[in-house]
Amino acid sequence: MSLHLHNSLTRRLEPFAPLDPACPTMYLCGPTVYNYVHIGNARGPVVFGVLAALLRRRFGALRYARNITDVDDKINAAAQAAGVPISAITDRYAAAYREDMAALGVAPPDLEPAATAHIPQIVAMIERLVGAGHAYEAEGHVLFSVASFEGYGKLSGRDPDEMLAGARVEVAPYKRDPGDFVLWKPSTGELPGWESPWGRGRPGWHIECSAMAAAHLGETIDIHAGGADLQFPHHENEIAQSECAHGGRLFARYWLHNGMLEFGGAKMSKSVGNIEKVHDLLQRHPPEALRYALLSAHYRQPLDWTPALVEQSVRTLDRLYGTLRDLGDDDADPGARAEPAAIPSSIEAALDDDLNTPRALSEIARIAADARALRNQVVHGEAGFDARAKLAALKDELLGAGKALGLLQQEPAAWFARGASCDDDARIQALVDERAAAKQARDFARADAIRDALAAEGVVLEDTPQGVRWVRR
Repeated sequence: MSLHLHNSLTRRLEPFAPLDPACPTMYLCGPTVYNYVHIGNARGPVVFGVLAALLRRRFGALRYARNITDVDDKINAAAQAAGVPISAITDRYAAAYREDMAALGVAPPDLEPAATAHIPQIVAMIERLVGAGHAYEAEGHVLFSVASFEGYGKLSGRDPDEMLAGARVEVAPYKRDPGDFVLWKPSTGELPGWESPWGRGRPGWHIECSAMAAAHLGETIDIHAGGADLQFPHHENEIAQSECAHGGRLFARYWLHNGMLEFGGAKMSKSVGNIEKVHDLLQRHPPEALRYALLSAHYRQPLDWTPALVEQSVRTLDRLYGTLRDLGDDDADPGARAEPAAIPSSIEAALDDDLNTPRALSEIARIAADARALRNQVVHGEAGFDARAKLAALKDELLGAGKALGLLQQEPAAWFARGASCDDDARIQALVDERAAAKQARDFARADAIRDALAAEGVVLEDTPQGVRWVRR
């Protein structure tokens, strides 16, 4: 099966074929950097990072841009409150965003354009829109005329009146129509601003992405991705201004939208006050477990983010890393494999089906279960002479499957030792050894007391043919 993606523009599953078979293009709306991002903001980079890796495998190359919005009224407010230039805010939180995404296993994009570095391109695009009659100047503002674009509403599938009723649209006397949106707005002395044909000012949010996408990926791009909350008005407005600025040429051929995160059934948002910041979650949970949780539901569906989901992800990874650890013990030559593990065809097929990560995770679980079953046969002397070769193949298959999703790529020992100090490891191992000695001396009361004390710390003992192992839960 070839790669099929659900196109929000056509509302159907379509085979993906890039304009340039040698190098597809993809644009993902990035963060507005005025604070730490919440976990909902990480779903797009994680999921579409999986897609980026798939596109590179499939086509050999990819030109992938994920922008930084570094001029915005929220940024201005944060800078004024702190008494610093906006760059002091944006530099800090852009760096924090990159660190948080890296911790989640998100590879950096090929391009990370920032809005403030593209003011000339933004001004030039606005000039084209004004010259073509799609935008107008009013009281120092430049606004896009929604009525001038016949296709307005084609992405969200709603008529303009309905969209206007459901949107937070600033009604101002200088607008010809209430639905018209700002391309450029004036800046007072205390606000950041740039010179333009319409006076000193700054760009509106929507025009930034259109200008950056065109500057780096061309007038027509293959894939534009982002959260479902951006479909209207942000993406709708991007289409309108881009296609009008480029003589009617299609802006994006495939639109992909990830579903929102919910917390207790309510949309996760700052206004509700139920957000979980990635920066804080990383202090409390293994990053790989957060990544697993974000991939556990299909990207187009809502995801209910709960402590139970994260804990279940930790337990699942415990079991998978435990399987890899046990398979490592059975390696005839642990250093023999030089080539990275190949990605199984069953995993590629799952991802080809509109990035079906839940199906891919089920495949990972199946491979691990097959490996454990065969290993149990080996332990009990019930397997054939070729069992070790089969176990090695299953281990490679499990590693390759995890690689496609950015999982299972660290050493099992590193996973199980997360957050532990060497001194603490030594203390626990000493207790495990003391328990073994107590059992040997038939002092079962002491052995049970040690086991219970370790269990209270979250340390679980596992009896294996090679002896007693311990893991943290």
